[in-house]
Amino acid sequence: MARTDTAAAPLTRPDGTPIRVLAVDDESSLTELLSMAMRYEGWQVTTASSGTTAVKAAREVRPDAIVLDMMLPDFDGLEVMRRIRTEDPDVPVIFLTAKDAVEDRIGGLTAGGDDYVTKPFSLEEVIARLRALLRRSGATSTRSDSTLVVGDLTLDEDSHEVTRGGTEISLTATEFELLRYLMRNPRRVLSKAQILDRVWNYDFGGQANVVELYISYLRKKIDVDRPPMIHTMRGAGYVLRPAS
Repeated sequence: MARTDTAAAPLTRPDGTPIRVLAVDDESSLTELLSMAMRYEGWQVTTASSGTTAVKAAREVRPDAIVLDMMLPDFDGLEVMRRIRTEDPDVPVIFLTAKDAVEDRIGGLTAGGDDYVTKPFSLEEVIARLRALLRRSGATSTRSDSTLVVGDLTLDEDSHEVTRGGTEISLTATEFELLRYLMRNPRRVLSKAQILDRVWNYDFGGQANVVELYISYLRKKIDVDRPPMIHTMRGAGYVLRPAS
């Protein structure tokens, strides 16, 4: 099998051990292909074919990321994610789905998933999205040591800690990456297309409403009960400014 990203350096956990990925699908041929592609990247792969075994495996191996089929024989992927995140609330999840309707594709993200891939898909696409997700989740050894400050909002790119006015704010991996992009470009209006390209690292099939969704998530955490910092510029995009 050809390397999925010849220019990319191998990813490891911060302690140098292999990245751990849990692949969940009831089609054994699919999990075998995914496992082969991930192991070629040097990652440690655990597979599961049902929701029950997936939850048990996640508890045992504590994966850095999960590739999760939406349709499983016992209960669906959303329920699997819910159960796993009761013990590991920050683990990134990429959903696999055979459904191609916009509302179904966005459904997993609305429930808290970080990404989705519609079947049929290429292994290269899954690996590329996993690499991007692992980087922005802070699970890999590639980290920045800088701190971003806009007004009373602070983001530590090394520890992934975010505070506003001294109060700590908990963000998902995707929310963190979106906020980091906004904070690296304070007072600059960023279009939905720019945000999609930078935060998700690929064309999201024109589904710019995922940007609106995650902007709303950020506002609930960053701006709630405080002077707003994230502003919508109608027809242009979004901008982050210090609160007036």
